[in-house]
Amino acid sequence: MNPRACTSLQNSSGDLLADRRYAYAEACLSEGDAEGAAEMAEQTLEIAPRYAAAWFLLGRAREARHLATTDVAHHHAALRAYGNALDLDPHDELGARLRLVQIGEGATLGAISPAYIRALFDGYAARFERHLVDDLHYRGPKLLVEALGAVAGAPASFGDVIDLGCGTGLMGEALAGRTRSLMGIDLSPGMLVEAARRKRYDRLVEGDLGPVLDGEPSGSADLVVAADVFIYVGGLGRVMTETARILRPSGLVGFTVQWQAEGGLVLGADARYAHGDRYLRRMSDEAGLDLVSLDPAAIRREREIDVPGRIVVLRKPPSPAP
Repeated sequence: MNPRACTSLQNSSGDLLADRRYAYAEACLSEGDAEGAAEMAEQTLEIAPRYAAAWFLLGRAREARHLATTDVAHHHAALRAYGNALDLDPHDELGARLRLVQIGEGATLGAISPAYIRALFDGYAARFERHLVDDLHYRGPKLLVEALGAVAGAPASFGDVIDLGCGTGLMGEALAGRTRSLMGIDLSPGMLVEAARRKRYDRLVEGDLGPVLDGEPSGSADLVVAADVFIYVGGLGRVMTETARILRPSGLVGFTVQWQAEGGLVLGADARYAHGDRYLRRMSDEAGLDLVSLDPAAIRREREIDVPGRIVVLRKPPSPAP
């Protein structure tokens, strides 16, 4: 799941000639002509020097030239171009910070900005479910519901449920008939429009996970789920702490992650975070949650290869006996 959306910053420079040069640059890059793309992007910037998307495209072209030639000058040129794009796009709708991290500059945590995720999925919403289910053989919600159902003493109804990063509502569909109330949270207005149209949730909230969870009352949920969401979040400390706060005693947390063998947290070449078992155990301990299960699973396939993942279920400890 690696969509590319057309963002508002990419639509136009405001100058027709610059836009034509930019279109030529994009075409060159898509055809494998990185040097031609760089030249056309530079011509675009001569006309429209504050066009963030052209700086970003120049960074991609110079990055490609560096990979092809190992000439360090192209690497430095890519760093400068991405830096200029980020200066002109401080919310990072284009994803320049992510590209910088991938070529060795900047902190891994926070590399994927909320603005980038919002733009990415707004352009993806209409075909989201078809792509995941048909092309990527996505099974996260089904596997997550099965893992929750296997918990000892699992109730017939999961009660009041919050779905983190709900998207168009595949997780909501998997939970159909097993909730008292179902709330969905997502950064993307486009995704929430689709979720509302499908009528899978009682309440939908647009926003970043941390701030939205901050606003929820303590002890107000029986279950919190997150299916294929943490691949874009990375550090889970704040989310786990807030989740533990809003859960009722004995409440459950169920989520999927992309897995990596070294045990920590990494940002992969596929622009997704992967979490190791050691990291997941530490996050649950720090949040005061008990680990119920940590099972290997292939959540989806890419290029006909299973992507390694984990299905994780945590539980908040019960109230102390009086």
